[in-house]
Amino acid sequence: VQVVESGGGLVHPGGSLRLSCAASGDVWSIYEMGWYRQPPGKQRELVASIFDVPNYADSVKGRFTVSINDAKTMVDLRMTSLAPEDTAVYYCNVKTVIMRGENPPLRFEYDYWGQGTQVTVSS
Repeated sequence: VQVVESGGGLVHPGGSLRLSCAASGDVWSIYEMGWYRQPPGKQRELVASIFDVPNYADSVKGRFTVSINDAKTMVDLRMTSLAPEDTAVYYCNVKTVIMRGENPPLRFEYDYWGQGTQVTVSS
């Protein structure tokens, strides 16, 4: 699975940005798509994920909206009311699953990542 992100940039506090992510390749195996971020000097953290139902980090609830297309191959993150603490490198994440064998089949899960896009919130 290949993952390509677009969007990001510099925005003033209170502003909005949109990130987009497209997956290609073995997309039939995708079971979740989402966004993580890594602030300067900190660990990578979940921002939002979705396949059927969206899931948000508490810090972005009510400000960010994650959406996925009907084909389950593209995911968007619309960010509003941005604050300096939202500054980070944002990564698109795609999770896939493959079942192998029988009686019982074994479940293999994989994570794929985009190259990362910088979001800077500053006046």
